[in-house]
Amino acid sequence: MSDRAFDFLHVNDRGEKPRENGITEIRGPYYDPMGPRELRDILETMGEYVDIYKFSGGSFALMPEDVVRELIGICHEHDVLVSTGGFIEHVLIRDYEQVDRYVEEAADIGFDVVEVSSGFLAIDVDDMVALTELVQDHGLKAKPEINVQFGAGGASSVEDLESETAIDPTSAIEEGKRHLEAGAYKVMVESEGITEQVRDWRTDVAFKIADGLGVENCVFEAADPEVFEWYIKQFGPKVNLFVDNSQIVELECMRSGLWGKKSSWGRIASYERDED
Repeated sequence: MSDRAFDFLHVNDRGEKPRENGITEIRGPYYDPMGPRELRDILETMGEYVDIYKFSGGSFALMPEDVVRELIGICHEHDVLVSTGGFIEHVLIRDYEQVDRYVEEAADIGFDVVEVSSGFLAIDVDDMVALTELVQDHGLKAKPEINVQFGAGGASSVEDLESETAIDPTSAIEEGKRHLEAGAYKVMVESEGITEQVRDWRTDVAFKIADGLGVENCVFEAADPEVFEWYIKQFGPKVNLFVDNSQIVELECMRSGLWGKKSSWGRIASYERDED
């Protein structure tokens, strides 16, 4: 970013968009509304560091179509991809015969990415991979979600999730491989069962998934600053992360090496070899 203020001060290299690593996905409307003015404010100030904008919880289905199109247009002005979020599992349960139409409508309105989620579904892996293929047949990027906790993605309590059966990370990794072989853009790694709604973080699971799928192929949900700091400390500033839109500045200050917490300040670095 050549026109940033104080451009004589060092920041870690982030690469130019479209990036293949160091991706930052931010949450759009979900916990509270987000209109065009707020989105413009975010992207006019920090848009260089935002790669994907995600509508969560099917929020787009509550909004006027012209507003959804306007929000998508603003993202595209700043070279930001737009994702449906993991709403397709709702369509599968409530409107099974409308799945094709849902994907077609997403393409027509201007979405770039369809998240293929299954946190609440008991469904065959072959069927999930077929959804990934369907999304791609409509010219969209498929971003399938893998889980190690049944019930992931619904803000369930620790007790609620403990009452459900945890998923062997090996099976989640094998599912992720199937999606990648089918051409998936990235694999979304839900945080429930790993760093969210657990009594103790399952960092071993995060390492297994990163090793099994390749860290560059994953987007890890990092719901809190302590979580995305941990991912950066373990995998470096180019790890792909999904955060709330309110956390984009703190995350980018950490990625860039400008700032950090006690355990990470002054320790985050990057190196680009000069091939000339």
